[in-house]
Amino acid sequence: MGASLNIAFFASSLVSSYWNGAATYYRGLVRALHGLGHRVTFYEPDAYERQAHRDMDDPEWAKVVVYPATETGVFRSLQAARGADLVVKASGVGVFDELLEREVLQLKRETTRVIFWDVDAPATLERIHNNQQDPFRRLIPQYDLVLTYGGGDPIVDAYRSFGAKTCVPIYNALDPDTHFPVPPNPRLKADLSFLGNRLPDREERVEEFFLKVAERLPSKRFLLAGAGWGDKARSANVGYLGHLGTRDHNAFNCSPMAILNISRSSMARNGFSPATRVFEAAGAGACVITDKWEGIEEFFEPGREILVAANGAEVVEILSGLRPATASAVGARALSRVRAQHTYAHRARQFEEVIEKG
Repeated sequence: MGASLNIAFFASSLVSSYWNGAATYYRGLVRALHGLGHRVTFYEPDAYERQAHRDMDDPEWAKVVVYPATETGVFRSLQAARGADLVVKASGVGVFDELLEREVLQLKRETTRVIFWDVDAPATLERIHNNQQDPFRRLIPQYDLVLTYGGGDPIVDAYRSFGAKTCVPIYNALDPDTHFPVPPNPRLKADLSFLGNRLPDREERVEEFFLKVAERLPSKRFLLAGAGWGDKARSANVGYLGHLGTRDHNAFNCSPMAILNISRSSMARNGFSPATRVFEAAGAGACVITDKWEGIEEFFEPGREILVAANGAEVVEILSGLRPATASAVGARALSRVRAQHTYAHRARQFEEVIEKG
């Protein structure tokens, strides 16, 4: 791409992963865009105690602007973003989303394009499908471009049906500078570990693919991490860590025999939506067992680079027969694949191509 771009990015948080599963997605993309010469100012609200639970300092590769979670704070940030080459409004900022979705469009100029970047497209599309009065419906055609965190053709087709000019998935990926193999930590040893915050459309699947599996395999050790699970009933062989900062993710991924990926219900229904943590675990050389969703083979070869379970019973079967040497071999193949094809450097170059075409 020729000229470097000045990008204003409105999203939940770059510096805190607290109740913010998209943090590593933003970090990987923004850092890779900086590496290609672009300048990113990341606007995030002071909300949900995220600033009190930061897991990184302001980075050298982006300017971070934390604004008060008030209407005044939003409008001051919008004023500051005026004149950027690209203005990005991500879904799920968490406060004043409707206001931002409407007002970023006022920044459009011949020299300023405005993009909606949906990091939870299945949920957004379900919401606007069910509510004819949702104000976002009439805004979609006004955006120059819609980007999504994943979803494949079903999501692209759905966004186009609502009038999106162009919709392109830019998938999660690996930042090999932040997620990589490290020595195992004895405190984090387990046969199977799962990391994810407790969310309504995830909880039932966590019960089936993880908690009930633990009940059926009492001789195995399981480890659960993520915010919100403290009062969740679990068997004695399930340890619970609570919120796990990103600095501990590599050790978490490298210490058990296998890591479990469980898609949220909406992601599983649409397919083509690999979670960030699949790539991060693969980037640490972990053996990943994932629930089944359409499109897995676009990213990893089932059986060789990732193990796939359609239900809890299949997780039981896989884990019962899995041995450390086999798990290590699966993880090593996944590591090779993800570094060769699925890094944020790959995604940033794709972003450039999309912007050039647009």
